[in-house]
Amino acid sequence: MNAPKTALITGSTSGIGLEIAREFAKQGTNLVLNGFGNAQEIETLRAGLAKEHKIEVIYSPADISKPADMAQMIALAESKFGGVDILVNNAGIQFVSPIEEFPIEKWDAILSINLSGAFYATRLVVPYMRKKKWGRIINMSSAHGLVASPFKAAYVAAKHGLLGLTKTVALETAEAGITVNAICPGYVMTPLVQKQIPDTAKARGISEEAVIRDVILEAQPTKKFVEVSDVGALAVFLASDAAASITGAALSIDGGWTAH
Repeated sequence: MNAPKTALITGSTSGIGLEIAREFAKQGTNLVLNGFGNAQEIETLRAGLAKEHKIEVIYSPADISKPADMAQMIALAESKFGGVDILVNNAGIQFVSPIEEFPIEKWDAILSINLSGAFYATRLVVPYMRKKKWGRIINMSSAHGLVASPFKAAYVAAKHGLLGLTKTVALETAEAGITVNAICPGYVMTPLVQKQIPDTAKARGISEEAVIRDVILEAQPTKKFVEVSDVGALAVFLASDAAASITGAALSIDGGWTAH
């Protein structure tokens, strides 16, 4: 029997990252969880996943905007599991503001977490994957990696950049048994999106109800939020052997948003 694989998922203590972790857990994949939050709640989550799915789950509080923290987290995974077979660069933050009022520190933070963090992790896991001649890197981009919206300069720039990183690393590793792809979700009802609603209402001078109806779901022809479970299922598929010929791709899961 093949040894279970190990998936490291950044930003996996809530939202899309947590759902991706749950989907991999169902496959018997060992997990490295990462993210911020209440320590006791995270420990309950970690222990619960391990018990329910009979897998090994560890947690790292690494700040992925810091290269040294990222190196420590990868080293922790290597000491526990031998290495990272599946890397999901999911962690991200958002800030909504007109460009002339956009704080420089918010720009720097979003680029650091949403883009540079993926670079820090990728460069550290590729050597192990090359050695094994198998690996999966999944970058969580966004519909905003393909199109733009007002007031999201840093987020849109970072998510576009993540697609460039995806394509470049896919070409570099194409003969090594490694695939590198990006998932581009539309609006998913997560804590990140929930926080955007009042911010966008303020930026546009409209009600929160109008933001949901006329800004968020207006972009998605289905008029529905994307389900987190659908995103998790797509990540699991990209990590499967059935997806071995998919690399360098940006896969939309956006209710038809980018079909416009």
